[in-house]
Amino acid sequence: MMQEYNPANYERATIEEYGYKKHTALKMTWKIVSKILLVFAIIMLYFSVIIIAIQSFNSSDSTTEFAGFTFDNYLNMFSKRSLNDSILNTFKTSIFATLIATVVGTLIGIGAHYLPPKVKSRLILLNNIPLLNADIVTGVSLMLIFSLLLPLNKHIFGFWTILIAHVYFILPYIILSVIPKMKEIDPNMLDASLDLGVKPFKSLLKVILPSIKGGIFSGMVLAFTISFEDFVVGYFVTGNGYNTLSIWIYSSIGKKSLFPGVYAFSTALTVFMIVGIVLYNIIGGKLNEKKKH
Repeated sequence: MMQEYNPANYERATIEEYGYKKHTALKMTWKIVSKILLVFAIIMLYFSVIIIAIQSFNSSDSTTEFAGFTFDNYLNMFSKRSLNDSILNTFKTSIFATLIATVVGTLIGIGAHYLPPKVKSRLILLNNIPLLNADIVTGVSLMLIFSLLLPLNKHIFGFWTILIAHVYFILPYIILSVIPKMKEIDPNMLDASLDLGVKPFKSLLKVILPSIKGGIFSGMVLAFTISFEDFVVGYFVTGNGYNTLSIWIYSSIGKKSLFPGVYAFSTALTVFMIVGIVLYNIIGGKLNEKKKH
């Protein structure tokens, strides 16, 4: 006769008996190492920014020694005319290039959304070429193209060549920011507005643009940032004394010391951008909470 199974008559096996090990020490070691690696990665990413910030308070023009703490570099950062001109040129070029690229890129992104799939994929492929191409290749290519126009205008290199070059290589970022947002739009919204008698151009302004404004704004900010910090392309297509900030700094590297106002301006610009991003996130978070309520 079979004996009835009774769990109380058997001892329960522990997970340790199956070979499980807690590895408490190993886990603690990895936790500490991961935090150290995280701190190290953050320091390496922002090491150059920290060095420039420290140098902006240096009372000495030398980059190899810290003579003392001072705010004079911030008070006098606009005292050099050539630096002021390069800063104004940088803002002027970046703002105009971003505005042109935003308008053209938005229209191209909206139009590409309604193209047949094969044509759309080919257009996106062509749009990605400037992104994948090396900056030095883009700069040399544009320089050769603009050189063909020298017989027509000997002073062609300058503001207009840099502006065209910047529009060329930041335009793809706007298009790539608009196309994904177009996929999120209800395809019936445009048809409904047209059925209600709204003209196509007004439908574009009242229906489509408000729906993709997030993509347009993010693409515009990215395009402005890339245009503002460009050096390689601008270096090859500039001329006639038209210098942006990056080109001005490069031309001053050969000197024994760089004008301290550059460090002060760079640090102030970095702080301004950080504060702007923080405020944008705080305000955006509060607006989203209000919409939910």
